[in-house]
Formats: sequence, C-alpha cells, structure tokens
Amino acid sequence: MPKTPKAAAPAKKSAAKPAAKSAARNTDSGPSKVDPAAPHDLPARKMLEVEELAAAMDNSANKAAEHGFANGTRPLAGTTVTPPSRLPGGSTLSEENSSEKTGSVAPEGTNSTIEPLDRVRVDSTGRVLTTNQGVAVADNQNSLKYGVRGPALLEDFILREKITHFDHERIPERIVHARGSGAHGFFECYEPLTDITRAAPFQAAGKVTPVFVRFSTVQGERGSKDTARDVRGFAVKFYTDEGNWDLVGNNIPVFFIQDAMKFPDLVHAVKPEPHHQMPQAASAHDTFWDFVSLMPESTHMLMWVMSDRAIPRSYATMQGFGVHTFRMVNAEGASVFVKFHWSPVAGTHSLVWDEAVKISGADPDFHRRDLWERIEAGHYPEYELALQVFTEEQAEQFSFDILDATKIIPEELVPLRPVGRMVLNRNPDNFFAETEQVAFCTAHVVPGIDFSNDPLLAGRIHSYVDTQISRLGGPNFHELPINSPIAQVHNNQRDGMHRQAIHRGRVSYEPNSLAGGCPFQAGAAQGFVSVPARIRADEEQGKVRAKPEKFADHYTQARLFYESQTPVEQCHIANAFRFELSKVTVPAVRERTVAMLRNASEELAMKVADGLGMDPMPAPLPLALPDPATPEVTKSPALSLMARPGDGTLRGRKVALIVAPGVEAEPLSALQAALLEHGAVGRLVGPRIGAMATAGGDVVNADASMENEPGFLFDGLVLPDGAEAVAALAQDGHTAEFIKDQFRHCKPMLVLGASRELLTHAGVPLAMDKSLVQGGTGLIIAEEGQEAAAIEAFLEAMAKHRHFGREMDPPLI
Repeated sequence: MPKTPKAAAPAKKSAAKPAAKSAARNTDSGPSKVDPAAPHDLPARKMLEVEELAAAMDNSANKAAEHGFANGTRPLAGTTVTPPSRLPGGSTLSEENSSEKTGSVAPEGTNSTIEPLDRVRVDSTGRVLTTNQGVAVADNQNSLKYGVRGPALLEDFILREKITHFDHERIPERIVHARGSGAHGFFECYEPLTDITRAAPFQAAGKVTPVFVRFSTVQGERGSKDTARDVRGFAVKFYTDEGNWDLVGNNIPVFFIQDAMKFPDLVHAVKPEPHHQMPQAASAHDTFWDFVSLMPESTHMLMWVMSDRAIPRSYATMQGFGVHTFRMVNAEGASVFVKFHWSPVAGTHSLVWDEAVKISGADPDFHRRDLWERIEAGHYPEYELALQVFTEEQAEQFSFDILDATKIIPEELVPLRPVGRMVLNRNPDNFFAETEQVAFCTAHVVPGIDFSNDPLLAGRIHSYVDTQISRLGGPNFHELPINSPIAQVHNNQRDGMHRQAIHRGRVSYEPNSLAGGCPFQAGAAQGFVSVPARIRADEEQGKVRAKPEKFADHYTQARLFYESQTPVEQCHIANAFRFELSKVTVPAVRERTVAMLRNASEELAMKVADGLGMDPMPAPLPLALPDPATPEVTKSPALSLMARPGDGTLRGRKVALIVAPGVEAEPLSALQAALLEHGAVGRLVGPRIGAMATAGGDVVNADASMENEPGFLFDGLVLPDGAEAVAALAQDGHTAEFIKDQFRHCKPMLVLGASRELLTHAGVPLAMDKSLVQGGTGLIIAEEGQEAAAIEAFLEAMAKHRHFGREMDPPLI
C-alpha cells in the first residue's frame, strides 16, 4: 500500500523563515536540514514536501524479492509514497501561468498524448492558407522574385518551407508488406475467456475493443499491384485498456522457413532480382525457386501459395492466421498454447489466375478499392476470431512440432473455438498518417498473451521494432497518433527524435523517492509476467544451433494440404506451379522443384512435369527425416476454400448490367433494385457512358463503359433484351471480350431475350452442356415471360460466387 508522509508541523514564527525562503530558491545546493516550520511561499513549501516525500521511502523495500526463481515468477508491485500535494511532482512552480499554447497544469496521473485521434484531426473548412508556423499566405501561386522576370529570392521562406516539406514527404517503405490498405473497427468478445487468459479483450461477454487492421501483400513495393500471387498480411492492432496488442499474421497459416536466421535469405530471393530489379510483385523467377527448391521445409507453404489462397477475391473474403503458436495465460499464471484464426463472414473466395492478371492491368488498386467501397457503402467486412487451444501434454503427442511455423494443427485434432467477432466500420481520414505510419510488432503483447519458443517468432519479435525505428525516424514511433494506445503510458523513457510527450517533474528513473516511487512497477497482479516455462525442455541441454527432429518432416503437411483440396483447386495448384516454373530460366531449378513435389504428391508432380515438358521426371529429393511419424490426419476438408462459402449474402458484390440504345430497361431496373436489396451494386455499363434511349422511349444513364470497366472487374454479368441494343452491342468488340472473361472466369451470367445472339457471337459453347441452359453452371438464359424466375435464379447463382463446372484448361474461348 502507498505510504503517506506525516503532515507538516503547524506554522510557527521563526527567524529562520527568510533563510528557508532563500534556500528554496537555489538549484545548486541546499541546507543540511530542511526547516520543518511551515513555509510562507511555494518554493519553501515545495522544498519541505520533497524532503518529507524522500524521507518517507528510507529504503527499497522490495529489493529482497528480486532474487530467486519463485520471486521472479510473481514480482511485487513497486513501493510508492503519496505526496501531500502536487508540488513535489512538478517541473516548475510557474506551471499555473497558462496560455493558449501551454494550457494549464497537466491533469493528475494522465498522459494526454494518447487521447482519441480527434486531438490531431484537421478540418480546414473556412480557413485561410498558412505556413506550418501559422502565418497566413497571401499568394500561393508565385515565388518571390526580384522583378517579374528576375531571379527567385532565397528569402522566400514560404517557398522554401513548401518545397522542403515536399522533398521529404515520403518515408522509407517497409522491407516487406510495403503495399497495404487499412481500416478502423472493433472487436467484440462472445464470452469471458478468464479460464485461459487474463488478456483484456477477452474478459467479458460483449466487451468491445477498438482495432486498426492493415492488409498487405508481402513482396511488392509500395506502388505495386493488389492482385499479385502472394501471401497477404493480416495485421490487427487491438487498442486494449491494458495496452496495445498486435496480432501480426497472414492469410496463410504456415510460412516458408522455420528459423528467423533464414528470413533475410527468403526475402532477398523473392524480391526482384538485384541485377535488373525484375520481376516486381511476383515469385515466378529463378532466385525464388532456386532458394525454395533447396529449402524442402518450404514445400507445405508452396502448396498454399500456389493455391487460390494467394489470389483472394477481396480482403473481406480472406482468412487470417496468427501463424505461430502463442500462449494464453490466466490470472493464476496457468498457461495453454493457442493458435489464432480469423474467418470472414462473407466466406473465403478467390480470383482465378487469368482474371487476376487482367485486373492488375485495369485496376491495380482492386483490393484497396473494394475495401474502401464496402465500408463507405455500409457493407462492413466482418470476421470471426476462433482459437485452437491445447496443452503442453497434447503438444508432445502430436506427430509434428508445434514450434514449427511450417506446420498447421488440423482442425480435426484441435477444433476451432469461436471467441469473438471483428467489424471494420471506418475508413481512415488520411492514408499516410494512419495506414502508412501504423507500426505493428509481434513483441506488442498484453498481460495474458505470451510467446512460445518458435524460432521464427523470436526473430520477428526483434526485427519489427528495429524496422519501425528506421522507417519512422526514431524510437518514438509509438507516439504517432495511429500507434498510441488508449491505455495510459507512464515510464522513464525520455527524449529521442520526434518526442511529443512533455513530462512533468524531474524524475526519470526507478526506484526513486523524489516522485514518491512513481511510476512504480505494477507487479504480477497487474503487470505482464512471462510464463516461466515456455515449453518443456531437457535441462541437461545447453545452448545449441539446431532444430528439433520433428522439424525435419517437410512433406507430410504439404501432402495433407493438397489431398484436402477439391479437384478444381488441385488443378489450380498444378497450373500455378506450371506457370511459375515456366518463368524460371534454369532447367535444373525446375527439376529440383518437381523432385521436391514428388515427396508431397506424385500426382501433382506428374501434372507439373507434364506441363513443363519434363520427361522423365527427376528422382525425388532425399528425405531429411527418413521415417516421419504417421500423421493423425490425412485429409482435412477445412483446408479447402470451398469449405467456407460464407453467409450467402451478396453484400459488396458488383454486377455489370450491359445497356445500349434500344435496350429493354424494365427487367434491368427490376434486377438493379433486387441487387440493391441484397447489398450488391448493379452498374449500367454501355458502349460509352451517358444517356441512352430505351425501347420504351425512356432513358437510361450508363455510369461506366465496357472500355473503362472491363468485365473481369465485375462479379456477374447481365446481357439485356432489345433487338436494337443487341445489334449495337454485337458491333462492339468490347462486348465479346466482356462475355468471354465472365464465362472463362466462371462467374454468374444472366442472358435476357435477344442477347442469346451475343453468346453465339462471343463463341460461348452452349452445345457442350445442356445444363448450361438450366443454370447448372451459372449461365441463366431467360425464356420469354420467365424474366422474374430468371432473376431469382441469377441471384441464387451469385450467392455461389463461381461455377467451376464450366472451367476448361486450356480455355476454349
């Protein structure tokens, strides 16, 4: 409990008063003893109160408790003394002399730099233009010159400030995850998890924690495209009432490597090759495949990256994973292992490769735009957080090592436990200040969350902080508004570049008595305490550079992933390997990769080898672990994208409703209304934008053209009725391309009346499958008088996202 020093003795008349007043005004020396007589002015009173405060803490009472293993697991709260007033803790006696700039005395026990972002938002409505010093700018069109044709003058401080700031507007981009998009939102807990953790977000049902989420690609630069085949970052910053917790993960639950020692090598290999800086945002090149084909532990990750997971339809339809094994710790100090899973309510959906390539050319901001537009439209992306919770005893029984970041724990072994939901409901006000400056770090955890001995995680704990110091100009990046917590921040860290906090008082160390021991250590009851035993270890072992034996099983889970995919997804994986490896210029690297794949799936290796003209196939690579343990699970349906179709809603989807002069507008209007009712957007797309007369004498207004919004940007297509309109569309080459892309990408298509001719014109093979006419593969052809039923069938087809029954490799059209 905090101590309270004895109150000062009642005031007495004394000849020493002038001496006490004089002594209190010196900063370089003081009397051997402070006169206990009540002072008459603030300096003397402060001197007396500081003396009493320091005297009340005559020793470091907790010093003995700093030693021994048992004490180390349950640290005590720091000893503090309550001052008689706020005088001892002040920096200056003049702090009550306020102004519009200084404000008043600092609120007691408060760090105001962590107030809501309103404190730094700027709205310039109705305001004149000024310099950064607040000086109004009379002319923002011309620099100051000596005469209208004379030289510009060095004294033009307005020009110099403007140009200097412009020259320094960019900051170093992230080494990886440079291309990103973010949004604000909240996390809501379903039920208390106090049995397994004391982490703040999980302490009560309905508890809401603000979050900021940044999605990203890994390998591309800041200006690269959104739809590259790549891993996606899924980083969540929880602004908890006990500090910031960063759950920094990916959309794939495993990684290429097992140890952080190899991370620089991986990134160097996957980045553009240094001699010509190509390719950008792509892994289809020699150095990447050379590296991974010599790192067999990457086989499992390659399966995921070559699957449709690496080309998501949107951030709103993408899973997220914590990747590593973490610990959760409850109030009693008991811990369990945990894996984190984010599942989108809208389901897991992807692009097809041809579509992704085309989108990257027409709209490289496709995912960024989709996230922004969903939130602006009120169709907030939502994700459910689920945990895989297991004990050390369970972990020891698994056929794989839970510290290996190249392995998953199949849901059949440890089911998912839903614990809450996250909703993203606010776009940033400023991309740079929020999305670009946000700093995530795996080391940012709160009491109740702890680390495992995962060697890759250990490197990330160091690397992320180190990177932010370089990117954001120094160690005070946590004071940037987007990074500041909502929990109070009080410590003895001072100074450094770009410091914003102005600390009151003269104490910046602990233990101390001059500030009553404050800020004091929280102790185990409130503060973060590492789990004493991260995982069971053999005490006779010393420090060693090695990996556990189970880490050497590089192929079992790669086989599990491949065997768990649907036939369509397996074909996509084979096609992805075929494309990526066809870009490799060194045949030996291709052969080594196929040799690696043979250990995971002979079927897959044969498909890839055949696609690369490789005959005969190379012998399988030698196994690092000749006799791996028998896996508990050989097929896990949950690993398929098809296992999570979502809630079946159409929110956030876009449908192209093709129009041209002479179009029959009534069915399109009905469909547009139906789409809006389901949360989707039906855009009128014409040969050009603007007004067009309909067959009924009305007017429709196309807000997009087939040229500026190609078909592959839409989730569905509707071809109109109207002989005149169809004749006009048949003369426009964009129409056939629109139809071909929608058909090739297996998207729902609704064909009304006369537009059936357009299918024939585009070469759509209706005769290949009579089920097409019935809508079995997402192509709905409305017969005369059946428009309403066709619209319903189209909406049902839209809910299924894609119809791979009509996919062909190679495509017929």
